[in-house]
Amino acid sequence: MSRGKLYGIGVGPGDPELLTLKAKRIIESSPVLAKPVKKAGEDSTAFKIVEPVVDLSGVEVIELLFGMTGNDGDYWEFGKAAGDVIIGYLDQGKDVSLITLGDVSIYSTFMYLEQYVRGKGYETEIIPGIPSFCGGAAVARIPLTLGDQCLAIVPSAKDNPMVVEALDRFDNVVIMKAGKSVDKILGQMKERGMGPECMTVISNVGMPDEYVGPVRSGFEYGYFTTLIIKKKQEKVM
Repeated sequence: MSRGKLYGIGVGPGDPELLTLKAKRIIESSPVLAKPVKKAGEDSTAFKIVEPVVDLSGVEVIELLFGMTGNDGDYWEFGKAAGDVIIGYLDQGKDVSLITLGDVSIYSTFMYLEQYVRGKGYETEIIPGIPSFCGGAAVARIPLTLGDQCLAIVPSAKDNPMVVEALDRFDNVVIMKAGKSVDKILGQMKERGMGPECMTVISNVGMPDEYVGPVRSGFEYGYFTTLIIKKKQEKVM
C-alpha cells in the first residue's frame, strides 16, 4: 500500500471567498481534514472559514492539539505528537489536509509538524493562503511597500524587543497578534516622532466583526489583531 500525503493549507484571513481554488480542491479530495485546536472540542476559526464553501461529505474531520504557550520548545513537542497522529493516517494510504489561518509559512504551527513528518520520510506539500496583513492592507487600500521601501513582520508585541528595533530600522512594520499592546506601541511610536495616523489597525479581517481603520482610543481589540505602521504617508495623486 502506498503512503498518503500531508498537505498544509492556508485558508486566508477569514472571508471564505478568499480560499484558493487549489485549497478547495485538495480539501475535498483528501479523505482526512485536520484542524488545529488549543483544547479538545473548541471551535476552529480555520474550519469555520472552509465549512461554508467546501464539500466535506465523505471527509473525516479530526482535531490536533496545539497549545499556545509561546514556547518554541513546546511547539516542537505539539508538532511531534500531532505528526504521529497524522502518520497513522498516512500509513493507511490516506491523504491528510491540515488547515491553518492565513498563510502556512507565516507563524504557523503546521511548520513544526511538517518538518517532523517530512523528516520521517513522508511526502508533504504546502498550499499558500492570503496572510491577514495582506487582506487588511487590501481593505484599507494602503501599500505595504512602495519603491525601495522595506517591510518588517514582527510577532506578538508583548515584551518583544524586536518591535522597537523594527520601528527604528524599517519603513513599514507589521505587528501580528498585537491587540493587547496597541497603547504601548503608540507610546513607542511617539518616542520616534510618529503619531497615530501612521498606524492602521486590522482586527478580525474577513470576519463578520471586521475592523480595519485608525486606532480607536479605549477600545479592546481581539486576539486576531494586526497593526500596519508606516513611517511615510504616501501622497495622493
